[in-house]
Amino acid sequence: MNAWVQASLTLAMSYLVGSIPFAYLIVRRVVDEDITAHGTGNIGAMNVRRSTGSWGWFVVAMVSDAMKGIVPVSIAKIGTLGVAADASMFLKPWGATLASMNSVWSQNPLLYLPMLAVAGAVMGHNYSVWMAILKKRFTRTGKGLATGGGAMLAYDWRYFVAVVAVGLLVIALTRYMMAGQVAAALTLPVAAFVLRSPDLGFASIMGAVVYLAHHKRFIGMLQGHEPRLYVNDRMGPRG
Repeated sequence: MNAWVQASLTLAMSYLVGSIPFAYLIVRRVVDEDITAHGTGNIGAMNVRRSTGSWGWFVVAMVSDAMKGIVPVSIAKIGTLGVAADASMFLKPWGATLASMNSVWSQNPLLYLPMLAVAGAVMGHNYSVWMAILKKRFTRTGKGLATGGGAMLAYDWRYFVAVVAVGLLVIALTRYMMAGQVAAALTLPVAAFVLRSPDLGFASIMGAVVYLAHHKRFIGMLQGHEPRLYVNDRMGPRG
């Protein structure tokens, strides 16, 4: 298969997988309600908690959304490394893999497959085509944290550890979930810079994508409109 065709298919298939609205399906199944009518209106794990009142279903939604990132990126790695690659190659952080290659790696489309899988999965969750068909309108449906986290775990576990550690620390210190989410997004390019990873540009773009999804409510938080630990329905703003 032509490398550019494979790259295009990776992006498209990752987007379709990322678009699967697990949170919407869970809430519809559990309480027979529309998740977009509750909380922030997003199809994310925390909105499952707000819609159902259950931390158990929150965990189910979180894991399901994370798998939307893990699976496409893992398949993309196989497409790049080949099924014969041993476990050490497969689990090696992708930034480290790129760093171990010569300077012309950027000219090989196959080496972009894991990046395209991350981007496709996150954009699929944030702008779900399946929700667009269901609702008959195309709009932002999520913020990409759980799906992006799962994608980063499969892509480069060092990024995942940095993002989760900083995000949880900021939430613990400020009691604002929004602050932790934004801190996590901004940590991604910082981690790439500290690690001197050759995919700094990609990490910066993905960090910006996640931040922009949070921008409106982050500004609202700075203005005093965001509640601390926004975990219950009708506690805070939509968006």
